[in-house]
Amino acid sequence: MSVFVIHGIPGSPYVRTPLMALEEKGLPWRLSAVPMGGNRAPGYRAIHPFQKIPTLDHGDFRLYETRAILNYIDRIAPEPALTPTDPRRAARMDQLIGITDSYLAARVSGALSFPRVVAPGFGLPVDDSAVAAAVPAAAEVIDEVARLLGDQPFMAGDGLTLADLMLAPHLVFLPHFAEGAAILAPHAHLVAWIARMETRPSMAATGWVRLNELCAERASVKD
Repeated sequence: MSVFVIHGIPGSPYVRTPLMALEEKGLPWRLSAVPMGGNRAPGYRAIHPFQKIPTLDHGDFRLYETRAILNYIDRIAPEPALTPTDPRRAARMDQLIGITDSYLAARVSGALSFPRVVAPGFGLPVDDSAVAAAVPAAAEVIDEVARLLGDQPFMAGDGLTLADLMLAPHLVFLPHFAEGAAILAPHAHLVAWIARMETRPSMAATGWVRLNELCAERASVKD
């Protein structure tokens, strides 16, 4: 099978999610790294007309929108299946993916994780008062995700699904800064889920540091 090329910024949860899916499927992939803010450069519009990340190239097939990319990966390589056959579990998976897109990405990743974890690494200013003001809305989302997880091993039941792959890259930042750890504190089972997800090989293979290493190795080979 031809290599799956993902265009995107290393460290972005939305870039990491399809890379994790490819890893879980054992499919060959390569990250075509976009620098921070590079998706807003005029040239990137040829890859994604709305200048978002990620975009997938698979042979002569180009696809954008993370959910569409995940579905394509799950359909083109059916094993191991990442979508439940049970309609209710599949619906729960879809619901949690929707929560990630509609609420968690902005309220948690954008408002808390980015200023606390990402911005300092790029020397970007951080508005502490804005972070503090964002905590209640972020906590509301995390409370609901924890409620839906309940005491299950995975987000939609007994097996790994696309919902776990969608949520994990967003939630793994939370234990690493004070506001995130405080939001997680009432939810021991969600904390345990994050810890279990971090032990998966697909997480190790797609972490921020590892992706930067892979991109550097590829650049040195080209040189």
